Amino acid sequence: MSERVTRHDAEGVCTLTLNRPEKLNAVDTESFEALEQHVNALEKETDSIGCVILRGAGKGFCAGADLNVATGPMSRPPAYKPRIIERLSLLPQPVIAAVHGVCFTGGLELALACDFIVADATARFSDTHGKWGFVGAWGITQRLYRRIGLQAAKRMMMTARVVEAPEAKDLGLVDLLAPEGQLDAVLNAFVKEILANSWHTNFCNKRLLIETDGMSLAQGLSHEHYHHPGLAADYRERVAAFKK
Repeated sequence: MSERVTRHDAEGVCTLTLNRPEKLNAVDTESFEALEQHVNALEKETDSIGCVILRGAGKGFCAGADLNVATGPMSRPPAYKPRIIERLSLLPQPVIAAVHGVCFTGGLELALACDFIVADATARFSDTHGKWGFVGAWGITQRLYRRIGLQAAKRMMMTARVVEAPEAKDLGLVDLLAPEGQLDAVLNAFVKEILANSWHTNFCNKRLLIETDGMSLAQGLSHEHYHHPGLAADYRERVAAFKK
């Protein structure tokens, strides 16, 4: 497998690391092919992996698409890369983007596909599609405004301004903000909370939220009722442990 994206598993957590530090982890077709292989595996590993972390090697999370190849001939259909990001967003497991340094454009689109964004004080976010005359095709026009609101998304998209970590937290772009140098500590504590919960519950909650997105309240309640997945296999043990 390509080393463009590396994988490390430990205690129910899979960490995927974008691994082009010399390019600030700018992604190319090979990066997406590597990510696709990991997503293929993770979709089937719900018994052993309860949480997925996506992060970047070196000085930043991801500078976006590699501009040296982004305007060249395409080796894959136009829908290939956005489809991989969509599949990342649809993984059964909770997915966390752990962001330090730059998280620009395509990198921001990757982060927005995750369920949570945990960042440290060095994180900087920007949508620079407009600088180059590009129009985002990996989800920026749909996911950004759903996360931070329409007006804030317009400002980011139509100015290409850089949003520093504290503002990103205020906007709701970042869920948890760690002081510089403490990203791993904050991330690990958050992951521990997630894994302590029933994986069955976490997976089902994520699926139901995806399935009912855009429904009216009445439709959503009906869907929840008629598609209820039932209780976790270990619910009796969990309740018994609480009663002790």
